[in-house]
Amino acid sequence: MPQEKYSATIPVGTLGIVALESSRTLGQKINDYIVQWRREREHEHASTIAFTGYERDNYLIEAQCPRFGTGEAKGLIRESVRGDDLYLLVDVCNYSLTYTVCGHKNHMSPDDHFQDLKRIIAALNGKARRITVIMPYLYESRQHKRNTRESLDCALALQELVNMGVENIITFDAHDPRVQNAIPLKSFETIMPTYQFIKALLNNVPDLTIDADHMMAISPDEGAMGRAVYFATVLGLDIGMFYKRRDYSKIVDGRNPLIAHEFLGQNLKGKDVVILDDMISSGESMLDVAQELKKRDAGRIFICSTFGLFTNGLETFDKAYNEGLFDRIITTNLIYQPDELLKREYYLTADMSKYIAKLIDALNHDASISEFLDQTSRIQTFVQKYRENQKQ
Repeated sequence: MPQEKYSATIPVGTLGIVALESSRTLGQKINDYIVQWRREREHEHASTIAFTGYERDNYLIEAQCPRFGTGEAKGLIRESVRGDDLYLLVDVCNYSLTYTVCGHKNHMSPDDHFQDLKRIIAALNGKARRITVIMPYLYESRQHKRNTRESLDCALALQELVNMGVENIITFDAHDPRVQNAIPLKSFETIMPTYQFIKALLNNVPDLTIDADHMMAISPDEGAMGRAVYFATVLGLDIGMFYKRRDYSKIVDGRNPLIAHEFLGQNLKGKDVVILDDMISSGESMLDVAQELKKRDAGRIFICSTFGLFTNGLETFDKAYNEGLFDRIITTNLIYQPDELLKREYYLTADMSKYIAKLIDALNHDASISEFLDQTSRIQTFVQKYRENQKQ
Protein backbone atom coordinates (compact mmCIF):
# COMPACT_ATOMS: atom_id res chain seq x y z
CA MET A 1 0.00 0.00 0.00
CA PRO A 2 1.78 3.20 -1.09
CA GLN A 3 1.81 5.54 1.90
CA GLU A 4 2.07 8.70 -0.22
CA LYS A 5 -1.20 8.07 -2.00
CA TYR A 6 -3.46 10.17 0.23
CA SER A 7 -0.78 12.41 1.75
CA ALA A 8 -2.24 15.59 0.26
CA THR A 9 -5.96 14.93 0.70
CA ILE A 10 -8.32 15.56 3.59
CA PRO A 11 -10.79 12.82 4.61
CA VAL A 12 -14.51 13.34 4.12
CA GLY A 13 -15.04 12.83 7.83
CA THR A 14 -13.81 10.76 10.74
CA LEU A 15 -13.78 7.16 9.57
CA GLY A 16 -16.13 4.72 11.23
CA ILE A 17 -16.82 1.08 10.34
CA VAL A 18 -20.05 -0.47 11.59
CA ALA A 19 -19.74 -4.23 11.16
CA LEU A 20 -23.07 -5.81 12.00
CA GLU A 21 -22.85 -9.08 13.89
CA SER A 22 -23.20 -10.98 10.61
CA SER A 23 -19.93 -9.45 9.34
CA ARG A 24 -17.87 -9.18 12.54
CA THR A 25 -15.02 -11.43 11.36
CA LEU A 26 -14.64 -9.67 8.00
CA GLY A 27 -15.02 -6.27 9.65
CA GLN A 28 -12.21 -6.98 12.10
CA LYS A 29 -9.80 -7.97 9.33
CA ILE A 30 -10.67 -4.83 7.36
CA ASN A 31 -10.15 -2.69 10.46
CA ASP A 32 -6.73 -4.24 11.13
CA TYR A 33 -5.50 -3.36 7.64
CA ILE A 34 -6.62 0.28 7.88
CA VAL A 35 -5.13 0.66 11.37
CA GLN A 36 -1.78 -0.59 10.07
CA TRP A 37 -1.78 1.61 6.96
CA ARG A 38 -2.69 4.80 8.77
CA ARG A 39 -0.14 4.15 11.48
CA GLU A 40 2.57 3.89 8.82
CA ARG A 41 1.33 6.79 6.69
CA GLU A 42 3.12 10.12 7.00
CA HIS A 43 0.54 12.82 6.31
CA GLU A 44 1.58 16.44 5.83
CA HIS A 45 -1.65 17.69 7.46
CA ALA A 46 -1.74 15.15 10.31
CA SER A 47 -1.55 17.80 13.05
CA THR A 48 -4.47 19.89 11.74
CA ILE A 49 -8.01 19.80 13.12
CA ALA A 50 -9.28 18.18 9.90
CA PHE A 51 -7.32 15.04 10.87
CA THR A 52 -8.66 14.64 14.37
CA GLY A 53 -9.17 10.90 14.91
CA TYR A 54 -7.44 10.01 11.63
CA GLU A 55 -4.95 7.59 13.20
CA ARG A 56 -6.58 5.31 15.76
CA ASP A 57 -6.22 1.82 17.17
CA ASN A 58 -9.75 0.92 16.17
CA TYR A 59 -12.24 2.22 13.60
CA LEU A 60 -15.02 -0.19 14.48
CA ILE A 61 -18.14 1.43 15.93
CA GLU A 62 -19.94 -0.68 18.49
CA ALA A 63 -23.48 -1.43 17.33
CA GLN A 64 -26.06 -3.97 18.44
CA CYS A 65 -29.54 -5.19 17.59
CA PRO A 66 -30.90 -6.71 20.83
CA ARG A 67 -34.24 -8.51 20.69
CA PHE A 68 -37.27 -8.71 22.93
CA GLY A 69 -38.90 -12.02 23.86
CA THR A 70 -41.35 -11.66 20.98
CA GLY A 71 -38.50 -11.58 18.45
CA GLU A 72 -38.85 -7.82 17.87
CA ALA A 73 -35.62 -5.84 17.92
CA LYS A 74 -34.05 -2.40 18.00
CA GLY A 75 -30.81 -0.89 16.73
CA LEU A 76 -28.31 0.60 19.17
CA ILE A 77 -25.17 2.66 18.48
CA ARG A 78 -22.91 2.67 21.54
CA GLU A 79 -20.82 5.76 20.69
CA SER A 80 -21.12 9.12 19.00
CA VAL A 81 -21.05 9.13 15.19
CA ARG A 82 -21.82 12.80 14.61
CA GLY A 83 -20.05 13.96 11.45
CA ASP A 84 -18.50 10.54 10.77
CA ASP A 85 -17.97 8.96 7.37
CA LEU A 86 -19.56 5.57 8.09
CA TYR A 87 -19.24 2.22 6.30
CA LEU A 88 -21.84 -0.39 7.25
CA LEU A 89 -20.97 -4.04 6.62
CA VAL A 90 -23.70 -6.68 6.50
CA ASP A 91 -23.78 -10.33 5.42
CA VAL A 92 -27.40 -11.21 4.68
CA CYS A 93 -26.44 -14.88 4.15
CA ASN A 94 -25.12 -15.54 7.66
CA TYR A 95 -27.48 -18.27 8.82
CA SER A 96 -25.32 -19.18 11.85
CA LEU A 97 -26.82 -16.39 13.98
CA THR A 98 -29.92 -17.15 16.02
CA TYR A 99 -32.50 -15.36 18.15
CA THR A 100 -35.37 -16.52 20.34
CA VAL A 101 -39.07 -16.04 19.66
CA CYS A 102 -41.26 -16.98 22.62
CA GLY A 103 -38.71 -19.59 23.68
CA HIS A 104 -38.13 -21.02 20.19
CA LYS A 105 -34.77 -20.65 18.45
CA ASN A 106 -34.83 -19.04 14.99
CA HIS A 107 -31.92 -18.83 12.57
CA MET A 108 -31.56 -15.37 11.07
CA SER A 109 -32.73 -15.14 7.46
CA PRO A 110 -31.71 -12.54 4.85
CA ASP A 111 -34.89 -10.65 5.77
CA ASP A 112 -33.76 -10.46 9.41
CA HIS A 113 -30.30 -9.19 8.45
CA PHE A 114 -31.70 -6.55 6.12
CA GLN A 115 -34.09 -5.38 8.80
CA ASP A 116 -31.18 -5.11 11.27
CA LEU A 117 -29.27 -3.00 8.73
CA LYS A 118 -32.20 -0.60 8.54
CA ARG A 119 -32.41 -0.52 12.34
CA ILE A 120 -28.76 0.55 12.59
CA ILE A 121 -29.26 3.23 9.92
CA ALA A 122 -32.30 4.47 11.86
CA ALA A 123 -30.27 4.50 15.09
CA LEU A 124 -27.72 6.82 13.44
CA ASN A 125 -30.55 9.36 13.48
CA GLY A 126 -29.18 11.37 10.57
CA LYS A 127 -26.04 12.40 12.50
CA ALA A 128 -23.45 10.78 10.22
CA ARG A 129 -21.89 12.89 7.48
CA ARG A 130 -22.12 10.08 4.92
CA ILE A 131 -23.35 6.49 4.96
CA THR A 132 -21.98 3.78 2.68
CA VAL A 133 -23.47 0.30 2.80
CA ILE A 134 -21.17 -2.58 1.86
CA MET A 135 -23.44 -5.56 1.23
CA PRO A 136 -21.32 -8.24 -0.49
CA TYR A 137 -24.27 -10.49 -1.33
CA LEU A 138 -26.92 -8.10 -2.59
CA TYR A 139 -30.15 -8.72 -0.72
CA GLU A 140 -32.82 -10.36 -2.90
CA SER A 141 -30.55 -10.01 -5.95
CA ARG A 142 -32.02 -13.12 -7.57
CA GLN A 143 -35.43 -11.44 -7.57
CA HIS A 144 -34.31 -8.66 -9.90
CA LYS A 145 -36.85 -8.84 -12.70
CA ARG A 146 -40.55 -9.45 -13.13
CA ASN A 147 -41.78 -12.37 -15.24
CA THR A 148 -45.37 -12.44 -14.02
CA ARG A 149 -47.35 -11.00 -11.11
CA GLU A 150 -44.46 -10.95 -8.62
CA SER A 151 -42.56 -8.57 -6.41
CA LEU A 152 -39.33 -6.76 -7.32
CA ASP A 153 -37.69 -7.14 -3.95
CA CYS A 154 -34.14 -6.08 -4.81
CA ALA A 155 -35.22 -2.81 -6.42
CA LEU A 156 -37.48 -2.04 -3.43
CA ALA A 157 -34.64 -2.74 -1.00
CA LEU A 158 -32.25 -0.41 -2.82
CA GLN A 159 -34.83 2.37 -2.89
CA GLU A 160 -35.52 1.86 0.79
CA LEU A 161 -31.83 2.27 1.68
CA VAL A 162 -31.51 5.41 -0.44
CA ASN A 163 -34.63 6.90 1.15
CA MET A 164 -33.03 6.33 4.56
CA GLY A 165 -30.02 8.45 3.60
CA VAL A 166 -27.52 5.93 2.22
CA GLU A 167 -25.19 7.63 -0.29
CA ASN A 168 -23.22 4.69 -1.66
CA ILE A 169 -23.99 1.00 -2.05
CA ILE A 170 -21.14 -1.41 -2.74
CA THR A 171 -21.81 -5.03 -3.58
CA PHE A 172 -19.94 -7.88 -5.24
CA ASP A 173 -20.85 -9.79 -8.37
CA ALA A 174 -24.50 -8.71 -8.43
CA HIS A 175 -26.73 -11.30 -10.05
CA ASP A 176 -27.85 -8.65 -12.55
CA PRO A 177 -26.11 -5.23 -12.25
CA ARG A 178 -28.99 -3.58 -14.10
CA VAL A 179 -30.91 -3.56 -10.84
CA GLN A 180 -29.04 -0.30 -10.13
CA ASN A 181 -31.52 1.35 -12.47
CA ALA A 182 -33.83 1.44 -9.45
CA ILE A 183 -31.60 4.14 -7.90
CA PRO A 184 -30.12 6.01 -10.90
CA LEU A 185 -29.06 9.11 -8.94
CA LYS A 186 -27.04 7.28 -6.27
CA SER A 187 -23.69 5.49 -6.35
CA PHE A 188 -23.95 1.74 -6.88
CA GLU A 189 -20.84 -0.36 -7.47
CA THR A 190 -20.75 -4.09 -8.20
CA ILE A 191 -17.25 -5.55 -8.06
CA MET A 192 -15.94 -8.77 -9.55
CA PRO A 193 -13.42 -10.80 -7.49
CA THR A 194 -11.64 -12.17 -10.58
CA TYR A 195 -8.19 -11.06 -9.38
CA GLN A 196 -8.66 -12.78 -6.02
CA PHE A 197 -9.81 -15.98 -7.76
CA ILE A 198 -6.72 -16.02 -9.95
CA LYS A 199 -4.48 -15.24 -6.99
CA ALA A 200 -5.95 -18.06 -4.88
CA LEU A 201 -5.72 -20.51 -7.78
CA LEU A 202 -2.15 -19.73 -8.83
CA ASN A 203 -0.87 -19.57 -5.24
CA ASN A 204 -2.15 -23.09 -4.56
CA VAL A 205 -1.74 -24.87 -7.91
CA PRO A 206 1.92 -24.53 -9.02
CA ASP A 207 1.78 -26.44 -12.31
CA LEU A 208 -0.86 -24.66 -14.38
CA THR A 209 -0.09 -23.77 -17.98
CA ILE A 210 -2.03 -20.62 -18.72
CA ASP A 211 -2.69 -20.58 -22.44
CA ALA A 212 -5.45 -21.55 -24.85
CA ASP A 213 -3.85 -24.94 -25.58
CA HIS A 214 -3.93 -26.10 -21.96
CA MET A 215 -6.74 -24.23 -20.22
CA MET A 216 -10.30 -23.08 -20.88
CA ALA A 217 -12.79 -20.84 -19.04
CA ILE A 218 -16.29 -22.29 -18.72
CA SER A 219 -19.58 -20.52 -18.17
CA PRO A 220 -22.09 -22.91 -16.55
CA ASP A 221 -25.02 -21.04 -18.11
CA GLU A 222 -25.79 -18.03 -20.29
CA GLY A 223 -26.15 -15.74 -17.26
CA ALA A 224 -22.51 -16.21 -16.23
CA MET A 225 -21.11 -15.51 -19.69
CA GLY A 226 -19.78 -12.05 -18.83
CA ARG A 227 -17.64 -13.41 -15.98
CA ALA A 228 -16.17 -16.16 -18.13
CA VAL A 229 -15.51 -13.84 -21.08
CA TYR A 230 -13.52 -11.42 -18.89
CA PHE A 231 -11.58 -14.23 -17.20
CA ALA A 232 -10.73 -15.82 -20.54
CA THR A 233 -9.79 -12.52 -22.17
CA VAL A 234 -7.33 -11.35 -19.50
CA LEU A 235 -5.65 -14.77 -19.43
CA GLY A 236 -5.72 -15.40 -23.18
CA LEU A 237 -7.89 -18.53 -22.98
CA ASP A 238 -10.68 -20.02 -25.05
CA ILE A 239 -14.18 -20.06 -23.65
CA GLY A 240 -16.93 -22.64 -23.49
CA MET A 241 -20.54 -22.36 -22.36
CA PHE A 242 -23.33 -24.59 -21.20
CA TYR A 243 -26.94 -23.65 -21.58
CA LYS A 244 -29.72 -25.19 -19.54
CA ARG A 245 -32.57 -26.96 -21.26
CA ARG A 246 -35.59 -26.74 -18.95
CA ASP A 247 -39.10 -28.13 -18.83
CA TYR A 248 -41.16 -24.94 -18.92
CA SER A 249 -44.41 -26.86 -18.49
CA LYS A 250 -43.63 -27.55 -14.80
CA ILE A 251 -42.52 -25.61 -11.73
CA VAL A 252 -40.66 -27.46 -8.96
CA ASP A 253 -39.38 -25.60 -5.87
CA GLY A 254 -40.12 -22.29 -7.56
CA ARG A 255 -38.33 -22.97 -10.83
CA ASN A 256 -38.60 -24.96 -14.04
CA PRO A 257 -36.84 -28.35 -13.69
CA LEU A 258 -33.62 -28.88 -15.64
CA ILE A 259 -33.65 -31.42 -18.47
CA ALA A 260 -30.04 -31.26 -19.68
CA HIS A 261 -26.88 -29.14 -19.98
CA GLU A 262 -25.87 -28.50 -23.60
CA PHE A 263 -22.25 -27.52 -24.34
CA LEU A 264 -21.04 -24.91 -26.81
CA GLY A 265 -17.28 -24.71 -27.29
CA GLN A 266 -14.11 -26.29 -28.63
CA ASN A 267 -12.49 -29.62 -27.83
CA LEU A 268 -11.84 -30.01 -24.09
CA LYS A 269 -9.66 -33.10 -24.17
CA GLY A 270 -6.88 -32.88 -21.58
CA LYS A 271 -7.44 -29.20 -20.82
CA ASP A 272 -7.69 -27.78 -17.31
CA VAL A 273 -10.94 -25.87 -16.98
CA VAL A 274 -12.11 -23.08 -14.67
CA ILE A 275 -15.87 -22.86 -14.10
CA LEU A 276 -17.00 -19.37 -13.08
CA ASP A 277 -20.31 -18.37 -11.53
CA ASP A 278 -21.69 -15.86 -9.05
CA MET A 279 -22.91 -18.38 -6.50
CA ILE A 280 -23.03 -22.03 -5.52
CA SER A 281 -26.50 -22.56 -4.06
CA SER A 282 -27.36 -26.24 -3.74
CA GLY A 283 -24.50 -27.00 -6.14
CA GLU A 284 -26.45 -29.52 -8.21
CA SER A 285 -26.13 -27.66 -11.50
CA MET A 286 -22.43 -26.94 -10.88
CA LEU A 287 -21.67 -30.62 -10.30
CA ASP A 288 -23.77 -31.53 -13.36
CA VAL A 289 -21.57 -29.20 -15.41
CA ALA A 290 -18.41 -30.78 -13.94
CA GLN A 291 -19.75 -34.21 -14.86
CA GLU A 292 -20.45 -33.09 -18.41
CA LEU A 293 -16.93 -31.69 -18.67
CA LYS A 294 -15.45 -35.01 -17.53
CA LYS A 295 -17.53 -36.79 -20.17
CA ARG A 296 -15.74 -34.59 -22.70
CA ASP A 297 -12.32 -35.67 -21.34
CA ALA A 298 -11.51 -32.41 -19.54
CA GLY A 299 -8.42 -32.41 -17.31
CA ARG A 300 -8.51 -30.81 -13.88
CA ILE A 301 -11.62 -28.87 -12.94
CA PHE A 302 -11.49 -25.75 -10.77
CA ILE A 303 -14.75 -24.19 -9.59
CA CYS A 304 -14.70 -20.46 -8.80
CA SER A 305 -17.78 -18.87 -7.29
CA THR A 306 -18.10 -15.55 -5.48
CA PHE A 307 -20.59 -16.84 -2.93
CA GLY A 308 -20.44 -20.37 -1.56
CA LEU A 309 -23.90 -20.86 -0.07
CA PHE A 310 -23.95 -24.69 -0.09
CA THR A 311 -27.61 -24.70 0.89
CA ASN A 312 -27.88 -28.52 0.76
CA GLY A 313 -24.69 -29.19 2.72
CA LEU A 314 -21.31 -30.47 1.59
CA GLU A 315 -21.92 -34.21 1.32
CA THR A 316 -22.59 -34.16 -2.43
CA PHE A 317 -19.39 -32.15 -2.98
CA ASP A 318 -17.40 -34.57 -0.82
CA LYS A 319 -18.72 -37.49 -2.89
CA ALA A 320 -17.98 -35.70 -6.18
CA TYR A 321 -14.44 -34.82 -5.04
CA ASN A 322 -13.72 -38.40 -3.98
CA GLU A 323 -14.92 -39.55 -7.40
CA GLY A 324 -12.47 -37.14 -9.06
CA LEU A 325 -15.16 -34.89 -10.51
CA PHE A 326 -13.35 -31.67 -9.56
CA ASP A 327 -10.03 -30.61 -8.02
CA ARG A 328 -10.63 -27.34 -6.16
CA ILE A 329 -13.48 -25.05 -5.16
CA ILE A 330 -12.68 -21.38 -4.58
CA THR A 331 -15.19 -19.00 -2.99
CA THR A 332 -14.71 -15.69 -1.19
CA ASN A 333 -14.92 -14.83 2.51
CA LEU A 334 -17.51 -12.15 1.73
CA ILE A 335 -20.20 -14.30 3.34
CA TYR A 336 -20.28 -16.72 6.26
CA GLN A 337 -17.98 -19.72 5.92
CA PRO A 338 -18.82 -22.64 8.24
CA ASP A 339 -15.91 -24.44 9.90
CA GLU A 340 -16.72 -27.69 8.10
CA LEU A 341 -16.22 -25.92 4.76
CA LEU A 342 -12.88 -24.42 5.77
CA LYS A 343 -11.64 -27.88 6.80
CA ARG A 344 -12.28 -29.46 3.39
CA GLU A 345 -9.03 -30.26 1.58
CA TYR A 346 -10.51 -29.23 -1.76
CA TYR A 347 -11.60 -25.78 -0.57
CA LEU A 348 -9.69 -22.52 -1.08
CA THR A 349 -10.63 -19.03 0.15
CA ALA A 350 -10.32 -15.92 -1.98
CA ASP A 351 -9.71 -13.34 0.78
CA MET A 352 -11.44 -10.02 0.06
CA SER A 353 -10.71 -8.19 3.33
CA LYS A 354 -7.63 -6.27 2.11
CA TYR A 355 -9.45 -5.24 -1.06
CA ILE A 356 -12.44 -3.85 0.89
CA ALA A 357 -10.06 -2.06 3.26
CA LYS A 358 -8.45 -0.33 0.28
CA LEU A 359 -11.87 0.70 -1.01
CA ILE A 360 -12.88 2.17 2.34
CA ASP A 361 -9.55 3.97 2.75
CA ALA A 362 -9.86 5.52 -0.73
CA LEU A 363 -13.50 6.52 -0.34
CA ASN A 364 -12.82 8.13 3.01
CA HIS A 365 -10.43 10.45 1.15
CA ASP A 366 -12.98 10.97 -1.63
CA ALA A 367 -10.46 9.45 -4.02
CA SER A 368 -11.26 7.65 -7.26
CA ILE A 369 -11.79 3.90 -6.95
CA SER A 370 -11.62 3.18 -10.68
CA GLU A 371 -8.28 1.42 -10.29
CA PHE A 372 -9.93 -1.01 -7.86
CA LEU A 373 -12.85 -1.68 -10.19
CA ASP A 374 -10.65 -2.48 -13.21
CA GLN A 375 -8.12 -5.10 -12.12
CA THR A 376 -6.81 -6.11 -15.53
CA SER A 377 -3.29 -4.76 -15.05
CA ARG A 378 -2.98 -6.40 -11.61
CA ILE A 379 -4.10 -9.73 -13.00
CA GLN A 380 -1.64 -9.58 -15.89
CA THR A 381 1.24 -8.62 -13.57
CA PHE A 382 0.44 -11.48 -11.20
CA VAL A 383 0.15 -14.03 -14.03
CA GLN A 384 3.44 -12.83 -15.52
CA LYS A 385 5.20 -13.41 -12.18
CA TYR A 386 3.66 -16.88 -11.99
CA ARG A 387 4.99 -17.74 -15.45
CA GLU A 388 8.45 -16.44 -14.58
CA ASN A 389 8.54 -18.52 -11.40
CA GLN A 390 7.63 -21.61 -13.40
CA LYS A 391 10.65 -21.07 -15.67
CA GLN A 392 13.08 -20.90 -12.74
